[in-house]
Parts: sequence; C-alpha cells; structure tokens
Amino acid sequence: MKIATIGVHVLDTHVIGIESIPDGSDGQLVETIRVSPAGTAGGTAVELSRLGAEVLSFGAVGDDPIGVTLLALLEREGVDVSGLVRKADQQTSASVIPVRPNGDRPAWHCIGANGAFTLDDLDLAALDGCTHVHLGGPEFLGGEAAGQLLAHARSLGATTSLDLLAPGDPDMLAWVAGALPHTDYLLPNDEQVLGFTGAPSLAEGARALVEAGVGCVAVTQGSKGALVVTADATIEVPAYAIDVVDTTGCGDAFSAGFLRALSLGRDLGGAARLGCATAAQVATGLGTDAGSYDLESVVAFVRAR
Repeated sequence: MKIATIGVHVLDTHVIGIESIPDGSDGQLVETIRVSPAGTAGGTAVELSRLGAEVLSFGAVGDDPIGVTLLALLEREGVDVSGLVRKADQQTSASVIPVRPNGDRPAWHCIGANGAFTLDDLDLAALDGCTHVHLGGPEFLGGEAAGQLLAHARSLGATTSLDLLAPGDPDMLAWVAGALPHTDYLLPNDEQVLGFTGAPSLAEGARALVEAGVGCVAVTQGSKGALVVTADATIEVPAYAIDVVDTTGCGDAFSAGFLRALSLGRDLGGAARLGCATAAQVATGLGTDAGSYDLESVVAFVRAR
C-alpha cells in the first residue's frame, strides 16, 4: 500500500489533569504535557505508517519551530514529508487540548497554514504510483478543487477516501459536494453525518451520502463502534472494551485501520474491525503516537477478542 495523505496537518499539545483554568496569572500543576502529530491527514499518516503502509504526506506548515517539530515527529514515524510545503507568512496549525479527569477534552485551535494550502502547492506528478489517496479536510480546498484532486487520483488507478474536520452542517456538505462523486470511501463521525444530512437516524444519513455519490460511508460512533453503509449493505461493528485515556485522534486511527485493512483484501466488516482496533490502541494513550503497535499486534488484538 502506497498512500498519499493530503490536507490537514496539526501539532497537538495534550495537557492531562486539567480541573479548571487558574484565576489571573496563577499556575497549576498537571500530570502530563505531550505533543503529537495530528489532523485528518497528519494523524492518519502516522497510524498508516505504523500499520506498514508507505506514506507520503502533502499539505502546508509554517516556517516556525512548531513546523520543525511536526515534521520531525512525522519523519520519526516513517512518513515521507517532502510534499509538505513551508509557508513563511503562516504559522503551523496547532491545538492545545486540556484533558479533564472525566475524559472531556475541549480544545484551542489555530488554523494557520492549513487554511493557506491550495492545489497549486501540490505536485500532482508526486501521486504517480500511489495505490490510495486520502484527503483530510476538503473544506479548506472547497468541493470543486477537492473533486479535481480525487478525480485525478482515480485516473491514476488509486482508491480515494475523504475525511472532514468541520462539524456537521448542511452548508458545509454543500461546500464539499463536488468531491463526493469522486470519493470511494467517506470516513466521518456520527455527529457529522447527522448534521450534514438532517436525517433521523445514522443509517439513513449514511445512505443519503451514498446517494450523493459516495461509494461507501464508514462512520465512527465513539464507544458504540462503527457503521458501514453502501448502496447494498449496512454493517455495524462494536467498539472494543478498553480503559480509555484520551480519545484524541481516534477518528484518524479508525480511518488508517479501515483503509489499511481494505488494502490487504479484507471485507468491509473486517476493515471496520481493524479500524476500531487501531482506534483502541490510540485511546489507551495520548495522541496519535500513543503506545507501541504495528499491523501484527493490532491484528492479534482483533483475533484475541
């Protein structure tokens, strides 16, 4: 599997043990502070690489220390970052995520260079030889440009997939609608599906997205697992019972596991199970690079359950 992950790249800073924001200029001790690569392209890239895929990342970062750190972390995970352009007038996209003792994780986020990335920053020739093209955050490109990119990927014989970052909203769906007919696999969460479509149930919402042109919709449902819908089938896969530490990046992990399983010839149900299992590895630590796992260990995790 040789996959291009294109779009949103973020450096996440997780702060564990936040009970409240101190008053004034007071300080507060916390349990852990950790940084990790993230984003619907960057986070997915890390997990795909851990699962044995050859990964090339494309997007934009700033010419700043945050960008240096993000690139170094991606390279450490085996991701080819030569397609990430540096924007001197932008800061690298970053988030600060305070994790409360009950697991809640509000976030502060700076869009930064992700908002400045365009198709002009992407050398389409670099996609030659890719078996898969995954676009994370099509809302920054817009549906027309995203559709052009995915149509080009298909012309090369690549399988295409799409994951949105924005919350579910009918206007957002309309904004990216031009990309849907060129998308083999759409990988949203349940809130996005219901928000995009206004459907009374998740299955009906996913079917509406299939009718809009998507080949398959694989929806994450948090602790409920995943729902996979095509024109001919509806498959539900439960989540694995684990001790959750932090769910940041679990959606990206599901995407990675799902796509990697498909590349290995797994059926849709098997792909969803590997996706949920990959998400389970991430949920037991902090961020996308949590713990130590590879394809063999994640497959063993599935078989053991």
